[in-house]
Amino acid sequence: SGVDIYRLMKFQRSNQNTCINQRPLVRMGDRVNKGDIIADGPSTELGDLALGRNVLVAFMPWNGYNYEDSILLSERIVADDVFTSIHIEEFEVMARDTKLGPEEITRDIPNVSEEALKNLDEAGIVYIGAEVQPGDILVGKITPKGESPMTPEEKLLRAIFGEKASDVRDTSMRMPPGTFGTVVEVRVFNRHGVEKDERAMAIEREEIERLAKDRDDEQAILDRNVYARLSDVLVGKEAIAGPKGFKKGSTLSKDTLDEYPRSQWWQFAVENEKLQSELEALRGQY
Repeated sequence: SGVDIYRLMKFQRSNQNTCINQRPLVRMGDRVNKGDIIADGPSTELGDLALGRNVLVAFMPWNGYNYEDSILLSERIVADDVFTSIHIEEFEVMARDTKLGPEEITRDIPNVSEEALKNLDEAGIVYIGAEVQPGDILVGKITPKGESPMTPEEKLLRAIFGEKASDVRDTSMRMPPGTFGTVVEVRVFNRHGVEKDERAMAIEREEIERLAKDRDDEQAILDRNVYARLSDVLVGKEAIAGPKGFKKGSTLSKDTLDEYPRSQWWQFAVENEKLQSELEALRGQY
């Protein structure tokens, strides 16, 4: 038997903006058979459908004259977030080329205080982990605007900040009313041929590192499984061949195998043809 790798979905967004999160039900060393449940989904518990919460509800009538004019909740239900659900909202912003010039994603936004820019990085994009509230800037964006008669305030801004403060307007993407949350992911897409900014390159590097880590983890799992099976085949058997320095005809033990690098274990050979064919099959899988 080989190794099967199952990837769980962690904090993914559904098409109804709810959170899809799978939790493992098994641990290392557990034996599983065909049909066994190895992970719970967002609406299951131990493999059974589990929607909503079980709570104690009490009705107190009074001679038939009562009617629903109030609802009492226990303090624990509120404090423990019993009925609180997690939602994942997706917000998109695009910088286009306009007749007056290209729009720009930037942190340098006119007439905006430094406090309002606290969640943005150097590229003008909110960082992962930031706690945002209604009105907070998620992506700073400026758009060129045509020349129009200047108000006294604009004249003052032009005198202080130069041309940039007057020839662009703030079109940043902000959090909509009534929406609170924590930023869990940021993605930046560029048109082919357009130079990537520092944030886009950083996100790309993080994705490459994540894929490389997944690859290394999978390789380590496969190595551990193959060499464990190889050890089970070799231990206690008499070897008729082996690496340099090995005494032919010796019985292999775990300590004997540990004296050699794992890459040299494949050089051991046994007289039993069936076991030798198993060794060859293992090597073919590896």
